[in-house]
Amino acid sequence: MSSGSSPSIDGILGPSGKIACGVVEKLAKAGHTAYFAGGCVRDHLLQREAKDIDIATNATPDQVQKLFPKVTDLQGKAFGVVRVQYHGQNFEIAMFRNDGLYKDGRRPESVEPTTPEKDAERRDFTINGLFYDPLKEKVIDFVGGQADLKKQRIRGIGDPVMRFTEDKLRLFRAVRFAAQLDFEIEPETWKALCTLAPESTNLAPERVRDELVKALTGVNPLKAFDLLDASGLFRVWIPEIEEMKGVEQPPQFHPEGDVYKHVRLMMGHLKNPDPVLALGVLFHDIAKPDTYKVDHTGRIRFNGHESVGAKKTEQIMRSLRFSNDMIRDVTALVANHMAFKDAPNMRLSTLKKFLARPTMDLEVELHRIDCSSSHRLLDIYEFVLEKRGEISHEELKPVPLVNGNDLIELGVRPGKLLGMLLETLMDEQLEGKLKSRESALRRARALVSGLIQ
Repeated sequence: MSSGSSPSIDGILGPSGKIACGVVEKLAKAGHTAYFAGGCVRDHLLQREAKDIDIATNATPDQVQKLFPKVTDLQGKAFGVVRVQYHGQNFEIAMFRNDGLYKDGRRPESVEPTTPEKDAERRDFTINGLFYDPLKEKVIDFVGGQADLKKQRIRGIGDPVMRFTEDKLRLFRAVRFAAQLDFEIEPETWKALCTLAPESTNLAPERVRDELVKALTGVNPLKAFDLLDASGLFRVWIPEIEEMKGVEQPPQFHPEGDVYKHVRLMMGHLKNPDPVLALGVLFHDIAKPDTYKVDHTGRIRFNGHESVGAKKTEQIMRSLRFSNDMIRDVTALVANHMAFKDAPNMRLSTLKKFLARPTMDLEVELHRIDCSSSHRLLDIYEFVLEKRGEISHEELKPVPLVNGNDLIELGVRPGKLLGMLLETLMDEQLEGKLKSRESALRRARALVSGLIQ
């Protein structure tokens, strides 16, 4: 075991750190050993903001409940874990434990109390196996985690094959930490990861989804992309990525090479991206292998790959249990990414509707990255930025001058015709041809009269 002093808990862990110190102090006064554990210690030593502070103790869940009667979650009690509220903050307090057999590759069949050292040894990676005594301001390191932090590496505790076999989600967690921290995966740990990647199929899709999103939205999404590919995890969970390899593109537009190389270059432009943007980049050309065609002139084409890609993206995301809102936004990026080429020639009403889309901020950024990773022509990107600066939000999404009730009063029945008339009137309003309710009503009467006659 190694231990050492570290910077004061104040600052990095903020106000929650002080309250968490109170939790440890209360446990200590009751005769128990208690430390901060895992990720918060790692982040503290890296001087990164810690989102959650977990506490490990030799107190049993029942003893914890007696000291902290405001329990917020007892679902993990069978595994020695209780979530409590203390001074308005929620904390997970876990008993130092040994895990029983992992028969399903996800969770132990049973747990039993143990020492802090044995508890550290059953954790996943050395950088997550650290403890911190906030009362003595000492790091407690049984697994060499501090050395691995200094070397910037992800290393499994003990036998990495055993650690990954216990919980296959650790395969994704290794990739996630490497990408989020920009660390390297230690060779033996990497070898075990690649060997066991095909056995990850029993994982719950939502658990994989969460790890994928965290990995692809860290400081180095390209590293996540490369590790997910090289390890074989993409082939298991998103085989469509593998299918992009070797799919040639027209060199005049894509001098960088095949579809896979193009997407990979785009990932290299991301840093802590919005999840919708990261997934939009990953999936925007997902249907190019399906739509690949060489025309009579010998030119490579991918006609309709954006619409086919939107459908494939929805299928992939549904299989990973993404929310409807996320699916809607990501598929919008995929479906619309080719529309930018038409922007300079759009009618004003069409351009305004194009710019008014709720995902436009992310669409514009995807377009910039797309161009920067291929032909490098940014003239359309600059045109769109210019128009977005010129046209106010009120002009992009004006309040309709005429509504459905107005048309019904003019004799139009509810249905497709009413919708078409409203769209025509809105287009003319966006074009600036209709500027008042009176002029819009006159135009509506004329349109209805023409249709009735």
